[in-house]
Amino acid sequence: MLDLKFVRENPDIVKQNIKNKFQEQKLPLVDEVIELDAKRRSAQQEADKLRAERNKLSKQIGGLMGQGKKEEAEAVKKQVGADSARLEELSVLEKELDEKVTKIMMVIPNIIDPSVPIGKDDSENVEIKRYGEPVVPEFEIPYHTEIMERLDGLDLDSARKVAGNGFYYLTGDIARLHSSVISYARDFMIDRGFTYCVPPFMIRSNVVTGVMSFAEMDAMMYKIEGEDLYLIGTSEHSMIGRFIDTIIKEDKLPYTLTSYSPCFRKEKGAHGIEERGVYRIHQFEKQEMIVVCKPEESPMWFDKLWQNTVDLFRSMDIPVRTLECCSGDLADLKIKSIDVEAWSPRQKKYFEVGSCSNLGDAQARRLKIRVDGENGKYFAHTLNNTVVAPPRMLIAFLENNLQEDGSIRIPEVLQPYMGGKKELR
Repeated sequence: MLDLKFVRENPDIVKQNIKNKFQEQKLPLVDEVIELDAKRRSAQQEADKLRAERNKLSKQIGGLMGQGKKEEAEAVKKQVGADSARLEELSVLEKELDEKVTKIMMVIPNIIDPSVPIGKDDSENVEIKRYGEPVVPEFEIPYHTEIMERLDGLDLDSARKVAGNGFYYLTGDIARLHSSVISYARDFMIDRGFTYCVPPFMIRSNVVTGVMSFAEMDAMMYKIEGEDLYLIGTSEHSMIGRFIDTIIKEDKLPYTLTSYSPCFRKEKGAHGIEERGVYRIHQFEKQEMIVVCKPEESPMWFDKLWQNTVDLFRSMDIPVRTLECCSGDLADLKIKSIDVEAWSPRQKKYFEVGSCSNLGDAQARRLKIRVDGENGKYFAHTLNNTVVAPPRMLIAFLENNLQEDGSIRIPEVLQPYMGGKKELR
């Protein structure tokens, strides 16, 4: 959420940013919120004057009564009564205007970083760099579900009976591999100085609206019926929520955290054939990284975060590339985002396995996460990035480590987590 003062003083910048994100339908909101804000401030000024006048008149009443001037005192009382009635009207008006202003401000997108390429959607994202040599073996690579089923590691049919489409049972070595990757990712991040956390897997609505846009919430979140609770779509939600309504001492920053959680997502909409199996599902597990820092340090942390994911995948011999997300592909709270994509030798292309985002002070402003610094209080910057998210990540792992005889090579870094196994058969 933007600073309302910034919107008021820089309407043209805000409007151009909306155009850059191809959200022209939101352009009228800028003038509307400025007009509503002017009415609200006018009501506040009138209310402040009336309060000051009421206090002054109340003192007069006491003086007049003490002098025996009862009639004059009663006349002043009537004026106080009229002022009180007007104050009540203004209080209702201020509340109504506050709600309208907040509702609009919640949908005006954050100002994107000047380095972000302008484009309508993810088809216009820009490749930055490739890491590792993409290899296409001479033998045929089966679809990932077939690889898993050959190892008795996947049962989709039973999951459909139990929970419906978009769920799965992982078993045997595949289930162990899944847990091993999560454990390795946890230790990888701890070794890089991050503090390990396991957060709540449900959050209240005020946290949901603090960490994401309304559009994201509708597309992703599962609501617990009859309660003010939502299942998290990623641990970022509850991890950033941990700092709600807090004032952080500047010398405590940065907070660098890595968190484990299951994730629950609606995944609305139609998806292609390449997104069946365990590619796009309603439930999965993820290791995440979160940073809360000073504004001037967020660009540096942004680069460190996506590099961590690249390094993790390369340590498992999986080729990856980084993509700069264009303006139209950025969620409203994000100022900059980079996707990490892994190589699929079966599809002969890359696919997304992680996303790194700098949200500036948008989440902090919504959740009132402030820093107490030498020159006063200010809003922190928040960043997040996927460390690893199996079982989707397992698709890249299995395809890149499949051998011609059908066995799966286990990279050296994972062998201690797999009981010393060097391959799966």
